[in-house]
Amino acid sequence: MALHFELVTPAKLVRSEDVHMVVVPGAEGEFGVLEGHAPFMSTIRDGAVQVYRTEGAAPEEIEVRGGFAEVSEAGLTVLAEHVEG
Repeated sequence: MALHFELVTPAKLVRSEDVHMVVVPGAEGEFGVLEGHAPFMSTIRDGAVQVYRTEGAAPEEIEVRGGFAEVSEAGLTVLAEHVEG
């Protein structure tokens, strides 16, 4: 089972891949998303999106600034104002 994850900025699609889990720096606190998560939307604060490619693996951290996260049946989309790197 895998979660489809997309990281997008106003300028381009930064990342589109199937992963195990993603932890997002939400405005109300961090939240983790696995496949099958209930649909919702959240604003995100400046911080690191943690991408776990496989269960038990160390996360890859991607610094983002502002934006929104949307969880739907299709997966997780993070619409970031800016992505570092």
